[in-house]
Amino acid sequence: MDTAIPTPAPRRNSAGKREQTKAQNRQLILDAARGVFAEMGYGAATVRDIIRATPLASGTFYNYFKSKEEIYQAIRDEVALAIRPLLREERMKATTVEEFISGTFRTFFEFVASDRIDFRTIRHSADTTRVRVDTPEVIAGFDELREDIETAMARGMFAPVDADYLMAAIAGVAFEVAESMMRREVPDPAGAAVFATQLFLGGIRTLPHKRAAAPGG
Repeated sequence: MDTAIPTPAPRRNSAGKREQTKAQNRQLILDAARGVFAEMGYGAATVRDIIRATPLASGTFYNYFKSKEEIYQAIRDEVALAIRPLLREERMKATTVEEFISGTFRTFFEFVASDRIDFRTIRHSADTTRVRVDTPEVIAGFDELREDIETAMARGMFAPVDADYLMAAIAGVAFEVAESMMRREVPDPAGAAVFATQLFLGGIRTLPHKRAAAPGG
């Protein structure tokens, strides 16, 4: 009678488990940093504040990031990675200049309004101006915008203007209007998109006039 040879128990994939733990720890740090930066501001926040907001030991923290600047840059990359495909999809389906511009602004403002914590974390403010913003995903987002402008020019949608300047102008208006929008009690992505689009397409003379306040109002 043959003796059955027991099947060895499957070995645990320790390498895969380690990678999963590393990814989880890194995300814990990023999530904690989002809250700390949004609450305290980048300038006032310290690495110690971020560590205290996680269940991790300080030694574990430094296995992932060397400084709060590295964390800030990683957060910017995550946000850029999330919004880039949304923006590109909107621009690629545009058939007119107005659709290209309005779709870009509307998508960006809706994204910002839907995630206040991330925007408060990465907003361009006095205490973050010294932090590098040329992270890989952010740069890739700017490059995609310029490429889409050049593609639109080749299709005859845009006049042959300076694509670099136009890219910078769209990005600048988007970030500054978004910051102003988020300071309001009730953010209005649709209204912000209409304003930015009309400003871009027709200049200041085409902007809707604000109604004068009623006497005694």
